[in-house]
Formats: sequence, structure tokens, C-alpha cells
Amino acid sequence: MKKLLLGNAAVAQGAYEAGVHFVSSYPGTPSTEITECMANYPADDVFVEWAPNEKVAAEAAVGAAIAGGRAMSCCKHVGLNVMADAIFTDSYIGVTGGAVFCVADDPGMHSSQNEQDSRHYARAAKIPMLEPSDSSDCLNFTKLAFELSEQFDTPVFVRLSTRVSHSQSLVEVGERQAVAVKPYEKNIPKHVMMTAMAKGRHVIVEERTRRLADYAATSPLNVREDNGAKIGVITAGIAYEYAKEALGDKVNYLKLGMVWPLSATLLRDFAASCDKVYVIEELDPFIENECRALGLAVEGKEHFTLLGEYTPAMIRKAVLGEDEPCCIRPEETIPNRPPVLCPGCPHRGTFYVLKKLGLTVSGDIGCYTLGAVAPLASVDTTICMGASISAAHGMAKVQGAEFNKKLVSVIGDSTFMHSGITGLSDIVYNKGANTVIILDNSITGMTGHQENPTTGKTIRGEATRQVDLVKLCGALGIEHVTVCDPFDLKAFEAVVREETARDDVSVIIAQRPCALLKSVKYEGHCEITDACRKCKLCMKLGCPAISVDESGAVHIDATQCNGCGLCIGVCPFGAIRKAD
Repeated sequence: MKKLLLGNAAVAQGAYEAGVHFVSSYPGTPSTEITECMANYPADDVFVEWAPNEKVAAEAAVGAAIAGGRAMSCCKHVGLNVMADAIFTDSYIGVTGGAVFCVADDPGMHSSQNEQDSRHYARAAKIPMLEPSDSSDCLNFTKLAFELSEQFDTPVFVRLSTRVSHSQSLVEVGERQAVAVKPYEKNIPKHVMMTAMAKGRHVIVEERTRRLADYAATSPLNVREDNGAKIGVITAGIAYEYAKEALGDKVNYLKLGMVWPLSATLLRDFAASCDKVYVIEELDPFIENECRALGLAVEGKEHFTLLGEYTPAMIRKAVLGEDEPCCIRPEETIPNRPPVLCPGCPHRGTFYVLKKLGLTVSGDIGCYTLGAVAPLASVDTTICMGASISAAHGMAKVQGAEFNKKLVSVIGDSTFMHSGITGLSDIVYNKGANTVIILDNSITGMTGHQENPTTGKTIRGEATRQVDLVKLCGALGIEHVTVCDPFDLKAFEAVVREETARDDVSVIIAQRPCALLKSVKYEGHCEITDACRKCKLCMKLGCPAISVDESGAVHIDATQCNGCGLCIGVCPFGAIRKAD
């Protein structure tokens, strides 16, 4: 049966058909839907979970594979950084049941803080990496990844990109393969990576890499397309689709489905069959450098950029010298539409107060990163998950106590569970006096409302034990923990003033649920009355529903306003009210 599936859904289908038993991930765009789709399959067939972070997810998957089950863990490219500690060692351990790690890169940084190329991890960790170019590949490559994992005793990467993850194409859907969990066997030399054992396993890893390179030479994953042309193109993933659209049958193709290890024989034979060879790949010259190391005269990044995504027009111009056909362009400049906090977002009250108080804000990864956008413009730094707390500790130690009294960290509830706890314990242990604000919106917001350990529900919506943030902070040794509603602006401002003035570490839990949760029921919408003096103080909230016309009059768009009422508390003249 054929179905139209997202690349991510196709990966999930491939894993399900492969008989996967265990899936553990942390949500991260563009990989999130893989695990969400896995949760739609019967619980009796596969255990699926959201883990607190990617390292825990990877370790759980490694454990499941050691115990004889087929296991998978999925993340975005920066999540692979968090996973890396477990994965590098798992390369030495190998598997009992197959282990597959799906990583989705984000060329163009649609929702990421950097544009790293995950192929380098495959080479550094000495783990094979497959790279699908469409949904059909996603399904088939994922199934094959489990087979290769068990055949070569290795974890296997499946690398996607935003366009592959979030594009749809036809796939041939099959039945689930009945794969039994293999018996667990105690094997200290293989599973205990202390120095003596690891030295022996490294020898095996190097031999495995050689065998995988031999496999790549004849693998059906790598496909040659001979169109009788003098120009050849070596490519992989979504770049193959762009090249096919741009160049058609005017060139020959070597489509690499296995991007690590690469077969020297395959690359040399293809290059020898063409007068000129281009390597077309987004981000880093990974394949190109491997070709050059083999002495092949290929062309690549001298014609293409290291930045962002490619387009068929870019490839057609570089290879064929043909410009994009004329297209109709609008006469007027289209204004940019930067992302903003949603109407009713609980974080808006927090950032309004922090901006008003003129505080330095050490930020983190999540919806609240948008607190850096005007007019709130509160967030000073954003580095990585959990860094808001750790970075602020360093800032305070070098700048001193007075600076620290004007410094706060902001971090979401899910992100705090991900990697904020250790940073907070660092502050306590090393006698810091920072103020940390946990933005508790009762969900993992930015990636699309996934459950986390603070919500009391599993990925399947089942009730479970809920982490109590107040007790957790108390257990870390923090004596000053305050829960406050960020929409109660006066009370919240008073709490922030009090806690930042302390000579001790403190935590403020800004607690109000995400406005997009089904359980949140604001009523009506707000409107501007004749009492408005056009002071535009309400505009400082950055609410998308509030605007000013050319005359300076303020308006509230009833189609966008959800009636949260935050603006009512901001207006000093009582000029905003709920509409009748």
C-alpha cells in the first residue's frame, strides 16, 4: 500500500516495520515528529518515551540494544552534541539488538542556534551514516539501518535535514516484522568500557570501518545514474533532489545513500567515467574533502556556499551556467514577519517586567528566546540548553555582587529538566547568589506541546508522577523559592526586586500555562476605550494583537486577541477593557 508521508513519519514507519522495540528521544525541530509518530503505534509493539534530555535518551537506547531489543533515539543536530558522550562509547560497545540514532540537521537555521554538519560525528565516532533524500528513502534506509547495525555490530546514524524531515512523498508501506528480543548475555569485555577492554574494542572498530567501506562499494544505498554525459555529480540527501530538478539528465549522478564510510573504489570509478565532477552538498565540504584526499579533481565549494540551503536555480547556474527563468516579482517590498511570542503567552509578562527593571537576562533555548525580539528586547545571551543558569554563574563571578543584583537567568520548565538542574547545583555548591526564573508554562512549548517530567503525563498521555519544581529546588539546597504568576505584574515585579536584592541564590517559578493549551480558556477579547491617551505603553508588550495606525490611535485586533488581559494591567489610564 502506498501512502503520502512526511520524511519523519516515514522514518517512524520504517522503524516500526523493522520491529523496533524501544524508542527514547527529546523533542527538537526538525526531528520531533519521528517520535510523536512512533507513539501512534501500539504500546504492546513498541515502548516510546520522551526523555529529560538527549543524553538520557541515547543511554536508554544503548541499554535497550545491549539487552537485545531493537532501539532508536532521535534528535536535532544540536541534540547530537548532548548525545555524543554516550554515542562515542557505544561505537566501541556495539549492539546486541540493532541501535539506530536519527539526527536531523537544519541548513538555513529555520529553528536553531547554529548550522552544524552532523556528518562529522559519523567520522569522528566511527559510526556508519545513511542519508535519505525523500520519504521513500527514509522508510527503506531506516529498516536497513537496523539490519546493518546487527550485521556489523555497530550503532547506525540516519541523517535527515529540515526539507527531508518536513517534505512529503509517496512510500510503499509494509507490515511489521516480528523480531524477537534477543537473550541478554553477560559480556564484560564487550560491554564494560574500562581502559583494557576499550583498547581491544578499538581494534574491532577499525576493522569494522574497513568492512563497512567495502560494503559501501557495492551497497544498493549508493546509486549510479549514467545518462551518457561528460559531467558527473556526486551528491546525497536533499541536495540530490535539487540537483535532479536543476540538471535533469544532462549529467551523470552518484547518489550516496551511505555518507560514511565512503568507498574509495566507488568514488574513483565514478570520477574516472566523467570529464568533470561536481560535489554538490549543503553545509560543509564533507564528501568533497574525502574526494580530494583520494586525489580526485572535483569541484565543489568554489562554486557553492557554505551557508544555508541550496536551490535548483543555484545549482543550475553553477554547473550549466544557466540563469533562473524570469519570474514575476511583486512591485512592493514585502515586509519581514519575524517570529513573536503568541497572544496570551505567559512569558510576555515576565519579559515586560525584566525590561522595565533594566535587568541583564541570561537566556536559554525555547519560546522565551523570543524575549530578545523588540520591543521586549530583554534577553542578553542565548547559548545552548541550560546555559542560562551556568553562564549567569560565570558572569556574576567575574563582574561581582553589584552586577549580580541586576542579573537573572530565565529557563523553561522542560529545559530546566533537560540541563538546568546541574547548573543550579553548581551555583549552590560554589556559593553563588544568582536569581533563576523558571518559566513554567506546563508544557514543552517551542517544539509543539510535548510532555515532560513536570507535566504529569507521558508521551501517550498516560498519567505519571510529576516532578515538583519547588521540592526539587529545595533538595538542591535553595532556601528561597517563590511561585508567582507573571501576569500579576505588580506582584511579579515585587518578587523580582526582592529576590535579585538577596545575597543568596534564589529561584522564582513564573507559573502560568501556555495560552495554546486546550485546558486554557480565556474569554472574549480586549478593546481600546475612549480613555486612551495614545501613550503607547501597551505597545511595549509586543503583543501581535495590538497595533498603532498612522494617526497614532491604538487598536486591538479581535481576531488575534484571546482575552488574556495582560494589557489591561499595563495601561495606566484604564483605557483597555474586555469587550461586551
